[in-house]
Amino acid sequence: MILALIGNPNSGKTTLFNQLTGSNQHVGNFPGVTVDKKSGTIRDHDDIEVVDLPGIYSMSPYSNEEIVTRDFLIKEKPQAIINILDATNIERNLYLSLQLMELNIPMVIAMNMMDEMRNNGGTIRIRQIREELGVPIVPISASRNEGISELIDTVIDVAMKGTKPLRMDLCSGAVHRAIHSISHQIEDHALRLGIPPRFAATKMVEGDELMVKMLQLSSNELDLIEHLIYEMETEMQIDRYVALADMRYQFIESVVKKCVVKGHRSKERERSIQIDKWLTHRYLGIPIFIVIMLLIFFLSFELIGSVLSDWMGIGIDAIIQMMSEALLDYGINPVVYSMVIDGAMSGIGSVLTFLPIIVTLFFFLSILEDSGYMARVAFVMDKPLRKVGLSGRSFVPLLIGFGCSVPAIMATRTLSSERDRKMTILLTPFMSCSAKLPIYAVFTYAFFRESATFVMMVLYLLGMATGVLTGLILNGLQKKSNPVPFVMELPNYRLPSATSVWRLVWDKAKDFLVKAFTVIFLASMLIWFLQTFDTRLNVVANSEDSLLALIGQFFAPLFKPLGFSDWRVSTALMTGFSAKEAVVSTLAVLTGTSMDGLSVALNSLFTPLSAFAFLTFTLLYTPCVATISAASKELHSFARALGMMAMQTGIAWLMGTIVYQLGTILL
Repeated sequence: MILALIGNPNSGKTTLFNQLTGSNQHVGNFPGVTVDKKSGTIRDHDDIEVVDLPGIYSMSPYSNEEIVTRDFLIKEKPQAIINILDATNIERNLYLSLQLMELNIPMVIAMNMMDEMRNNGGTIRIRQIREELGVPIVPISASRNEGISELIDTVIDVAMKGTKPLRMDLCSGAVHRAIHSISHQIEDHALRLGIPPRFAATKMVEGDELMVKMLQLSSNELDLIEHLIYEMETEMQIDRYVALADMRYQFIESVVKKCVVKGHRSKERERSIQIDKWLTHRYLGIPIFIVIMLLIFFLSFELIGSVLSDWMGIGIDAIIQMMSEALLDYGINPVVYSMVIDGAMSGIGSVLTFLPIIVTLFFFLSILEDSGYMARVAFVMDKPLRKVGLSGRSFVPLLIGFGCSVPAIMATRTLSSERDRKMTILLTPFMSCSAKLPIYAVFTYAFFRESATFVMMVLYLLGMATGVLTGLILNGLQKKSNPVPFVMELPNYRLPSATSVWRLVWDKAKDFLVKAFTVIFLASMLIWFLQTFDTRLNVVANSEDSLLALIGQFFAPLFKPLGFSDWRVSTALMTGFSAKEAVVSTLAVLTGTSMDGLSVALNSLFTPLSAFAFLTFTLLYTPCVATISAASKELHSFARALGMMAMQTGIAWLMGTIVYQLGTILL
């Protein structure tokens, strides 16, 4: 049995999904599109799957999420729909419910946030509104796990019995005549596709091009339908879109008037309004955001994360020492010993040392996200992004880019404008992803220990500034057009959920660990092999005679303007294309040191100025091969993706050169 979970954004859909499924979840993509498909089995019901559909406001195909949701409901034909509503904002939420009822699929409404409704002095007459809508309604509080068992029992009963909504005809007058006349005209076509004729008729009135293509109507049929719609518009003196919206909202108003006693504005809402006076202030919003991020960096890289990282480094070094002694006592072949200790263990160990820093950073970022603050940041950034030719909507993928560029590039699918989408894909890799954190950590510790927080903040701001500058240049070269308006609902500030925070932190830690024991492990072994053998596959006495040195020496002159030309550095940068964490592990392997000794080894390769130029280059050049693959898929062109990589690497080289050469003159 398959159940579809659907609702407006910020209605508590994710919380309900977690309550229904617990840990029985898996994440993928809907076929053909990069929109997250979350599904899981209901607790104690292994034969019942819940699919968490994207949060949407209507079934009109204006965004990719709406298309995905509608296609799933029509083509996959779930046994029932769980429609979650925010009880404190019932008018807006019911608009989607009415459209879902037209699909004639068994449905249960989960009336969420009933506890907030009661606390505000309001109430909903559940029995009466159930009769008005003609669908079962279960009051719940997803965050408190209230009413969940009753909801599960109700939706299973509805799905097993196939109980469909009792009421779908909400209209009267000219709208009624138009919809019913069109329903009769397209009935055969709709039933052939398994689509309820009324739903298809409503979409025809809305001018839904996707529905027109699906029905494959003749020109005569289309002309007749357009005539019916024209008569409706003429009689009502309003266009088709307003007519349908008025029909639905008139019904909603009548239901709410009968069944809902509205309370006063909630304390949470009042508190949110007061906080937003500062956090979304015209002039103070961005500076406050910078201060908050500076504090997070200080806690992550100096106060908390660095201490935990030091402890983990001691533990990893102890494990490596134990394994080294055990292998030596066993008398193992020196080449195998080098492969295990110098290759695998040193490579992986050097990266794992920074896991506490990454966990600490994303712990604080997840708190900001779950509290509702990140939505404010997107709102505040709308105005600056418009100067680049984008809307605030593009900030969401750019923000995701601070975690990982791959899902950030995939998230651009949600952007309505094709121009915004392509521009955002090009700029996203300039946002410093979490994979670069080990590089920043080891270099700031080696060269900028006293001002690590400041240097980290400068790097992040430099990445954003480079993205803005690149955007301005690209925008100037393109044909002028207005960016799509940014509309985003600002949820109330809430205390972060421990479960949500834990899930986000664990996902980041898991991704890091998987990468460490796969991509970075393979990269470390490849580096060890190339460093150990020469062109005739003889073990070298000096690493400068190795295959790796031969490759590195070829590219090394390119980086001389940046202040470093050692073949080991250029080699590390090349391995960074596989995964940025591999840069640190490669340097550890090539210098033959542990993490404790790497800082000392780096001082023989860099000066503080050339180290900062190196950090600038690693900040800006293409994150990894996976990013190129994602960009290729989204841009529908591998050549464009390679062009993006070349552009980013060229900009990185130019900025690194400017930093070093300017520093040489000024210092």
